[in-house]
Amino acid sequence: IMFLFTVESFLHGYEYFIENIAHLVTYTLEMIGIVVIAVGAFRSIVKQCINYVKKKDSNIKIDLGNWLALGLEFKMGAEIIKTVVARDLNELAILGVIIGLRAVLALLIHWEIKTEMKEQELHQMKKEEEKEAKEEK
Repeated sequence: IMFLFTVESFLHGYEYFIENIAHLVTYTLEMIGIVVIAVGAFRSIVKQCINYVKKKDSNIKIDLGNWLALGLEFKMGAEIIKTVVARDLNELAILGVIIGLRAVLALLIHWEIKTEMKEQELHQMKKEEEKEAKEEK
């Protein structure tokens, strides 16, 4: 009986330790995700303002999209860690929906980035062709 009590108390203490570590990691990842998104938004706005003042063409979609995708990855990681300490199926289902939505958002952002990069490449090629055409004249 003494052995069972010590194993049971050890497992209870271990579970408490894992829950606390999981909560700490979750909050840390959530905070990192928020900071990454905020820094990315700030940098993109500053870049857009600088390019506006210099009268340069600029498109911050790719840069901002990369920052958003990275921030979402951290936030998704936090949600995955939360599944470790989920107590019931209802909580697990809610976490699953949140993870699914964030995954869809990440996919959409990556698709938007790829589309924007292709558009920029086409725009750049068109500029180069126009420049070459002017030089030939």
